[in-house]
Amino acid sequence: METTSRAVAQTPAPEGGQETAPGRRTVDGYLRAPFPWYGLDEAFTGPRRLMQLGTAADGAVEHGSIGHGDEPSVRNEHVAGDEQDAKEKFAVVVTVAANPDRRSADGTGLLEATSVSSAAWLAGVGLLSFTWPGQMDHSLRDDWLEQQTETAWVLADDLDGEDWTTLSLPVDGVPTPFHYRESEFGWVLAGSTEQGVHLGAYGRGMSAYGLAFAVVKDIAAYA
Repeated sequence: METTSRAVAQTPAPEGGQETAPGRRTVDGYLRAPFPWYGLDEAFTGPRRLMQLGTAADGAVEHGSIGHGDEPSVRNEHVAGDEQDAKEKFAVVVTVAANPDRRSADGTGLLEATSVSSAAWLAGVGLLSFTWPGQMDHSLRDDWLEQQTETAWVLADDLDGEDWTTLSLPVDGVPTPFHYRESEFGWVLAGSTEQGVHLGAYGRGMSAYGLAFAVVKDIAAYA
């Protein structure tokens, strides 16, 4: 999937030199998307935040993430399944536009189609970005991250493989099948909705089994 993920809060100031508040710049990027955004449903009453937006080479919004619970940071103390000892409890929902193969804006090539595998890969890489294995030297983390990112892609490309199980979770109140896997660093899941988007999610310290997803009614409320 030929997209570029970036923190929208780093968008340059508009012409004229007047700076826009970071929260406003961030939500403006989400408002440009031609598809609905998803997050956890109203049963989750904890903090929520916009995280990262992904755009194609032509600037079109293709995916984005909404965080729930604690703000994740790079850490290595958590072991999957040890919920009571987790210092951070978070779940991040990734919404990916369901796009077929299509020409790039400049007409020079084709943009790769998105799929459930795209959502699974983005979720897997998202979890890795907040993970640092214990007993690893700081200088080795980049090599580890590159290796694990490639592994996440291989796993996402084989959703019917033995590394994944099936989990049914509500999406807009409708039971929906998801591909689900756990690792020592947390969990990842991915599926599709009836609203023309794919969903990925990852988390640590919060069980995936009790989650439910719903369309975000007013993304502007995050400004």
